Amino acid sequence: MRFWQRGLVLQALRSSWGIRRIHRQPPPPPVPKVVATWEAISLGKQPVPEYFNFAHDVLDEWSRLEKEGHRPPNPAFWWVNSLGAEVKWTFEELGKQSRKAANILEGVCGLQPGDRMMLVLPRLPDWWLISVACMRTGVVMIPGVSQLTAKDLKYRLQTARAKSIITSDALAPQVDTISADCPSLQTKLLVSDTSRPGWINFRELLR
Repeated sequence: MRFWQRGLVLQALRSSWGIRRIHRQPPPPPVPKVVATWEAISLGKQPVPEYFNFAHDVLDEWSRLEKEGHRPPNPAFWWVNSLGAEVKWTFEELGKQSRKAANILEGVCGLQPGDRMMLVLPRLPDWWLISVACMRTGVVMIPGVSQLTAKDLKYRLQTARAKSIITSDALAPQVDTISADCPSLQTKLLVSDTSRPGWINFRELLR
């Protein structure tokens, strides 16, 4: 074979190999299906709203879709403790309970949007209800761990000028020792099945 003919054959073979390599590449990933407003925003399909509230724009919207049959009735909240006891709420139930908790913050505690409230609880269902209630009302939640001492609580309440605190039986005595030194503190809510003088029982109001 002449030199120039062999060059043409090699060029043709290289071209065919390139075509094969191109055809062997995996197909592009499918375009994700937009199923929620927040997904549309994250994908650039919708503009970012000027005002956004997770409780209203997500939880309540999914509750509506659930009631209309557009979403399966999957649990919105599923809590299980070490003993096997569990609490399970649908989106509608979570919305209803969190609105009741929001009424407590606004009506009983007199909290307004921007007011600060300290929440010191172990991971009980009440913790999530109060968190969503703060989103609904615009109350600023200051979370704290159950290991806080009286000194820790006093510093946080004074620095934040918190108007309310919600805690459990374990920390209520420590709050009582320092509450007189926190002039901004107006209401104390107790998450418990028992009562305590000077405290408002959150669970009784929720029922």
